[in-house]
Amino acid sequence: MRALVHDPDVPGRLAFAEVAEPRPRAAEALIEVRAASLNFAELAFADRARPGGVPGLDAAGTVVAAADDGSGPAEGTRVVGFGWGGGAWAERRAVHTGELAVVPDCVELGAASALPAAGVTALRALRRLGPVLGRRVLVTGASGGVGRFAVQLAALAGAHVVASVGGPERGEGLREIGASEVVVGLADVTAPVSGVLENVGGRSLAEAFGLVEPGGRVLSVGMASREPTTIDFERERLRGGDRSIEPFVVGHPIHGERFGADLGYLVGLLARGRLDPQVGWRGPWERAGEAAEALLGRRVRGKAVLDIG
Repeated sequence: MRALVHDPDVPGRLAFAEVAEPRPRAAEALIEVRAASLNFAELAFADRARPGGVPGLDAAGTVVAAADDGSGPAEGTRVVGFGWGGGAWAERRAVHTGELAVVPDCVELGAASALPAAGVTALRALRRLGPVLGRRVLVTGASGGVGRFAVQLAALAGAHVVASVGGPERGEGLREIGASEVVVGLADVTAPVSGVLENVGGRSLAEAFGLVEPGGRVLSVGMASREPTTIDFERERLRGGDRSIEPFVVGHPIHGERFGADLGYLVGLLARGRLDPQVGWRGPWERAGEAAEALLGRRVRGKAVLDIG
């Protein structure tokens, strides 16, 4: 079958190749992929990938062979799925049924494909923050895939959302999806916040920690800056108060943290018009290199989606 594979020697590090058909395990369904989305992290850290491997975490399509163990959706069902091992950027992929959600006919598959990694990350990170009703929540890197889902979900949960972006153009559309304030950088955030979903890392993470009120929490969700963070904890001790900062990990199947249930919840929001997938770039998978360069160059607001086949 045809697939996009990791090739470190070509622009965008992606090339087409013929690869072996997936061989589903007992609890896996075989999916005919129709759309897949790209995530910043899987491109930014592509040097960790195995040459010749099929990347991609998120894809939507149709079940062409149900799981042998009887779990999951039947053949012919429209689904969206997540795969810890990649494999989404191919004509077919095998997905554990615990990582699948059924997509109703009213939801377009390309829109559904934008949900798994970014949407579930935002959802679980927001849960980790705890109750946010009536509280100020800061989302940094708010124009990215995770950021735009986090803004919407925090607003739905009743938060006063402060959305921080890297430039004025990156903030377009954020108020329309729930942001109460849109700021460039963090210098204009003058009032304390109770929680932070921090997607940038580096200096941004340190600055965000300094904005948290006593009892608040910062979750380090991502590292879009690809820069390490230095925090002066002696200064923080002198500030007083009980604030916390922690790395956020979306989960792992070894701990039973499958994506299926949360994906189903997000698909439901999409179907009811309460969540927007924020697809900022879309095109055929023959243009994957262009999509990757646009995403890495921060020229995409939200998600990039490839139509496959």
